[in-house]
Amino acid sequence: MKIFILCGGFGTRLDHEGKLKAKPMVKIGNKPILIHIVENFVSQGFNEFVFCLGHKSETIINYFLKERKNNCKIIKNSKKHVRFIYKSNFLKFNGDLIYTGIETGTGGRMLKSYRILNMKSDFIMTYGDGLSNINIKKLINFHYKNKSQVTLTAVRPKQRYGVLKIQKNKVKFFDNSKKKSDIYINGGFFVISKDGIKKIRNKNTYWEKEPLSFFLKKKKLFAFKHEGFWKSLDTLKDKNDFNEMIKKNKMPWKNIQN
Repeated sequence: MKIFILCGGFGTRLDHEGKLKAKPMVKIGNKPILIHIVENFVSQGFNEFVFCLGHKSETIINYFLKERKNNCKIIKNSKKHVRFIYKSNFLKFNGDLIYTGIETGTGGRMLKSYRILNMKSDFIMTYGDGLSNINIKKLINFHYKNKSQVTLTAVRPKQRYGVLKIQKNKVKFFDNSKKKSDIYINGGFFVISKDGIKKIRNKNTYWEKEPLSFFLKKKKLFAFKHEGFWKSLDTLKDKNDFNEMIKKNKMPWKNIQN
């Protein structure tokens, strides 16, 4: 099953780095977060990746074709589509770098890539800025067991400090405890059926809006609850948090839950 990784976001909350490079190219430790994501999938037996590019796409293309050129065998090289095989002592996978446009929506990026590759199969999609120790095979099994059209991974929010309940502009409830939240949020890591892609109208479509709303109404949207580690790279603080984990030799996204 192919893994689509959305790599087109702007990274506006990452200070100057978001302007200089694609967000997935921001380094966690000594390598881009994108490579950490790829390594996680490869360690679980998945080795076919589709990188849906947008903002600062050249920084991702240059990473593979220039910085890692000795590890890459180019199979196809056109203006909007580069296909390569990556081989190193520790990592082997097949990659498709597809330029999907600067202003394209998240759904539009998938649709363009799906059509360019002439696909007719189910696939996995995730974002290029999130790390988790989710068990991908269990996610896929859950998807097919429930006869789902779309399955998303539900994760716990990062924190639960200062939760407010407001009614008529007055605070009715305030909770600043550290107890476990009952709230789940969309953590990405989707399994999407080949019929799911049909609900993306055009390049401007955002996957999180109309398509997901459609499957929600049709009761074909399922949530795979993940209680383990999940964290996204949204701000400079997130980057510092990730780097602190690596300094302590603690990389919880690598500890696969059985």
